[in-house]
Amino acid sequence: MAPTLFGIALLACGLNSTVTATLAGQVVMEGFIKMQVAPWVRRLITRAIAIIPAAGVTIFYGEAETGKLLILTQVILSLQLPFAIIPLVQFTASRAKMGELVAPRWLTAIAAVIAVIIVGLNLKLITDFVLG
Repeated sequence: MAPTLFGIALLACGLNSTVTATLAGQVVMEGFIKMQVAPWVRRLITRAIAIIPAAGVTIFYGEAETGKLLILTQVILSLQLPFAIIPLVQFTASRAKMGELVAPRWLTAIAAVIAVIIVGLNLKLITDFVLG
């Protein structure tokens, strides 16, 4: 029963992330870039970006290699984290963008240290992978 529940939870997380990415894409495209796209086109693009690589890797590895596939997904997720954390720290520290809701300097400093640690750990992960 555990593998089935894990699979359902994984699908729910995937659905959650694609919906979140679609909404974030809408905010970025309409708010920052001033680009308007029909909602169905935006959903199609963002979900295809999420589903096509996942389906390709699943087909490549096959059912017998699901353990390796799970590790691969976690590695890819960890490599994407700095691309979210660094802009988040920068935006929340900007008084021009956040106004009175700007993060205090002490919080920005802690967040920056955490971001540097995450980037460092990712660089170590990449180095270990390349060098074996």
